[in-house]
Amino acid sequence: MFETSLLIDNRDVPARGGGTFERHNPLDGTVATRAAAGTVADAIAAVDAARAALPAWAALGPGARRALLLRAADALAARTADFITTMAQETGSAKPWAGFNVQLASGMLREAAALTTQVAGEVIPSDQPGCLAMAVRRPAGVVLGIAPWNAPVILGIRAIATPLACGNTVVLKASETCPATHRLIGEVMREAGLPPGVVNVLTHAPSDAAAIVAALIAHPAVRRINFTGSTRVGRLIAKLAAEQLKPVLLELGGKAPLIVLDDADLDAAVAAAAFGAYMNSGQICMSTERIIVDEKIADEFMARFNRKIASMVAGDPALGHTPLGSVIDQKAAARIRELIDDAVSKGARLHEAAPATGTLLSAAVLDRVTPAMRIYAEESFGPVTTVVRAENEAAAVRLANDTEYGLSSAVFGRDIARALRVAEQLETGMCHINGATVHDEAQMPFGGTKASGYGRFGGHAGIAEFTELRWITIATQAQHYPI
Repeated sequence: MFETSLLIDNRDVPARGGGTFERHNPLDGTVATRAAAGTVADAIAAVDAARAALPAWAALGPGARRALLLRAADALAARTADFITTMAQETGSAKPWAGFNVQLASGMLREAAALTTQVAGEVIPSDQPGCLAMAVRRPAGVVLGIAPWNAPVILGIRAIATPLACGNTVVLKASETCPATHRLIGEVMREAGLPPGVVNVLTHAPSDAAAIVAALIAHPAVRRINFTGSTRVGRLIAKLAAEQLKPVLLELGGKAPLIVLDDADLDAAVAAAAFGAYMNSGQICMSTERIIVDEKIADEFMARFNRKIASMVAGDPALGHTPLGSVIDQKAAARIRELIDDAVSKGARLHEAAPATGTLLSAAVLDRVTPAMRIYAEESFGPVTTVVRAENEAAAVRLANDTEYGLSSAVFGRDIARALRVAEQLETGMCHINGATVHDEAQMPFGGTKASGYGRFGGHAGIAEFTELRWITIATQAQHYPI
């Protein structure tokens, strides 16, 4: 069992009043973590620490910030085994997924380090004689990062890396589902030598989430908010931020389509669809939830896809290497089974690698899904995907766009010009031609449209999210005024 405290001003501190809460292992129900149950007063203290640290961190040269972020990347990678163990206990994730989390998160820190010298501005020609006009980017202030449990290291680091590179200080509000994993991120940043108050980590009991988040957003020092999670909660956070007139970056739910055109390389499409649908038991915002296949090749695609997923059986990560681990809890398992049962009762054809056992759900696919079925529209967030058969290219595009979500998508076809034409019609923030819907790189503008949120993490787009753009002029000669 892990015991965790709050990290405020680089100090390990208990919650006010000494409160704690427990996170249970989703597989066996044992206590995985006993964590500090932070209060509203603790939340305010975390922001105050970040505010106090802001002037010195913002004034630090880009080279010094780069060096510290690179040290953090190395420190994170050095703790890979600890993250794998912690994630397995708290979220039931398989070893490959946990290891990939650390690998990609380490790369995100390295990319953030490279951004420190790219927080640039420009000189703009002015119509005013003797006036030098500049647009400059400056740190926004304290950034609140709210990260989820499903990719806890990747998304925990993403919530803070670019803000730090831009000269902001941060408060990371840990997920109640993986408090020890997110707290370990703070420990890594401290080990790397980041000054007190630059990174603060707050854990809290599930019942206190609404009050904690409201207090954090309302704090006057918090100038930017980023949230990754469900669309339902994202709407609530957007409302709170709007009341404070504070910008917020939201990366929310998804129902990613993968279109298989009639000229596609079927083996390549099958491999990408299986990876996209079942990696981390389908608990990824970009997971391939809808495979839209031209009906002329649908039977052959299904035959190959069923063979592909036969070995994707879920198992306990503690017992060794397994392709799929546990879903996050019994409630999630029950909801996924409800979606499957509803679809089957309405005519869908189910193929699964193995029967479900508790929270261990093996790979499953539902063929001939229709809009009458709940799973057609609802995000399953589990190891089940759907196949919808399209009569032609135009129908495939219509089906792909027939969703409230718009995060990721993919198109498979040998005619690249045709595939690109299809991709350009999809209402998603990201699209991958002849690649999986699950694809993330630190330097890319990651984000969605519609109910999948707004704003972009990564690269120069991320710099724009976490800085203030200011207009500054210098009079280089005497100015003349009309009065």
